[in-house]
Parts: sequence; C-alpha cells; structure tokens
Amino acid sequence: MQISDIQALTTQVLWAAFLLSVIFGAIAQRTHFCTMGAVSDVVNMGDWTRMRQWGMAIGVAMIGFAVLVYSGQIDPSKTLYASNRWIWLSATVGGALFGFGMVLTSGCGSKTLIRIGGGSLKSLMVFIVMGIAAFATLKGITAVARVDTVDQVAIDFAAGTALPNWAAAAFGIKAALAGLILAVLLGGALIVWALAGPDFRRPDNLLAGLGIGAVIVAMWWVSGHLGYVAEHPDTLQETFLATNSGRAEAMSFVSPAAYTLDWLMFFSDKSKVLTLGIVSVFGVVVGSAACAIAMRNFRWEGFGSTEDVANHMSGAVLMGVGGVTALGCTIGQGLSGISTLSATSFVAVAAILAGAVAALKYQIWRMERTA
Repeated sequence: MQISDIQALTTQVLWAAFLLSVIFGAIAQRTHFCTMGAVSDVVNMGDWTRMRQWGMAIGVAMIGFAVLVYSGQIDPSKTLYASNRWIWLSATVGGALFGFGMVLTSGCGSKTLIRIGGGSLKSLMVFIVMGIAAFATLKGITAVARVDTVDQVAIDFAAGTALPNWAAAAFGIKAALAGLILAVLLGGALIVWALAGPDFRRPDNLLAGLGIGAVIVAMWWVSGHLGYVAEHPDTLQETFLATNSGRAEAMSFVSPAAYTLDWLMFFSDKSKVLTLGIVSVFGVVVGSAACAIAMRNFRWEGFGSTEDVANHMSGAVLMGVGGVTALGCTIGQGLSGISTLSATSFVAVAAILAGAVAALKYQIWRMERTA
C-alpha cells in the first residue's frame, strides 16, 4: 500500500464517520434520545421510556460488536477500551463527576452537540468549557492530578479486563465465541426488556434504540476494519487511520471536544489533522441542525440567569474532567465501551448513573430549600 492509498483510505474513513455522526445527530434530535433525560424521567416521573431507548441501543451495540469480532472483522484486543489494567477507581470517580455534571448542564456531551444543532448558544458555551477541561485532564494540570491519584489504583489481569476473556478462561472456549454468547444473553435481555414496555413499541422509540445502536456498530466497523492498515508504508507498523488513540474507536464526545478545539485553534499547524472523533463532533451538530430545521423546531436559546450560567459552566468542567478520567461519557463508555463488554465500562456507566441520580436529588433538595 502506497502513501497515496493511505491518504485516499483516510478520506473514506473520515467521510464515513462524518455521515454516521450526521445520522446519529438526526436520530437523537428526532427521538429526544438523551441519557440524562432518561435518568431524569425515571427519578422525577417514574417514566422509563427513554431509559428503554438507551437499553435497546446498548443491546444492539453489544450484539453487533460481538458479531464483528466473531466474524473476524475487528480485533477486540486493539480497541480503545481493551486493557490489562482494570482502572475501577478512575472509572468510578470520573463517572460520578461526569454524571453529576451532565445534570447541571441539562445533558451529556452528545446532548450538548445536539442542542447546539438546535440553536442553543448556552450549549455552545458548555462545549467550549467542557473541551478546555477535557484537554487539561488529557495533558494539563488536572492530567497530573489524575495520573498521580486515581490512575494509580488498578487491578491487573493477564487475560485482559473484558468479560469475554474472563468467560473464555473459565469455560475453556474461544474469547470470540464467549463474547458472542455473552452479548446475545446480555444484549438480548436489554432488548427484550425495552420492548416489554407497554408504551415503548412506537416508531420514534424503536428508531432511537435500533438506530443509535446500529450507528455505534457501524462506527466500530469503520474504525476497526475499514481504517485498519496492517503495515503503514511510513512506519511499517499496523495502524488505525484517523484515530487520536491509534487504536480502534467508536463514538465518544468528551476527549473529541478537546481535540476539536485544538484543531480549530491550531488549524494552520499541518500536524493537526482531522480525526474520527473531530468529524464526529461536527457530524452530530450538522445532523441535529438539519433535523431541527426540517421539523421546524430550531430556535435560538441563551442563559436565563446568572445561576443558570454558573450551573452550566461548573457542570461543563465536571463533564470534561470526569469524562477523560473515566475514559468516556454516556456514549463513549455507555454505548461504545460497554458494547465491548469491558469491565471498566460497566463500572463507569454505574458511576455515571449514580452521579446523575445524586445531582437530581440535590436539585430537588435545593428547590425545596429555596421555595
């Protein structure tokens, strides 16, 4: 493969990722897909409809990823979430910070981009602050704190931290088969649970669950198969084109927010190139905007008060710091990571949900105190 071939393939990967992100943004805008909203609906109203959307999306993503692995399309050991270190404390602390922060900002990283597409200027400010906080936690002052504290606590597993590896070792079967069995059992159970909701089996809900889950699977294929080069002509090493991590990636929106700001600010620096994460950020905004305009619900939105500003800015900082520390957000860990059946992802998702519930309880307590 020549350099010209690499450049052409990189362009294909970027366009494919952008188009998938446009679809993601349009679906989320059309169906009101939102993890924070799902948790809020459950806590405040006892309504599980949007939580079932999320559950179905996870189930579809799990099964789809397992099929890709079993058919040899991608190697699970070369994904962003594959590791021999179970960073349970980082996932717990980071997830809780992210979950609390997303309630203060009225939405997670993906919802922030969807709202930007719908005309929310305050979500644009949340994105900027979240991106700065994320960059600081990747390479700056909070990165030093992260590395010197929570990242020091981990449990090492020779076989890796994915559940299929544990099951394969326990039952003496191949990891790919174990992953497929676990994905069908866990993912299938989530899909059945979602469909069991009496008010769930409606077009919008099915579109959210099946559509979002399918986009995650397609993104895994784009990054882990289409963009995989066994031997790069420059380095003579294997590589995953257009990724920030150098490994197979799917969707996530915290670290990519930092990379997007970096790309915009240093655009003239030729070393700053577009990646899957960056084009995903733009794609979600474009898809959301197109859907909002088509549905005639695009409207400009600003902050309502000083307290509104304070809540959103502090929440954005918590999401930036927490998302990087936990290695992902409600999409990065809650869909992409958990689809790989990573033990770290399960911890991160549980912590995100716990943090969100705590924040919602705090808001209720505060309202009662000021009433």
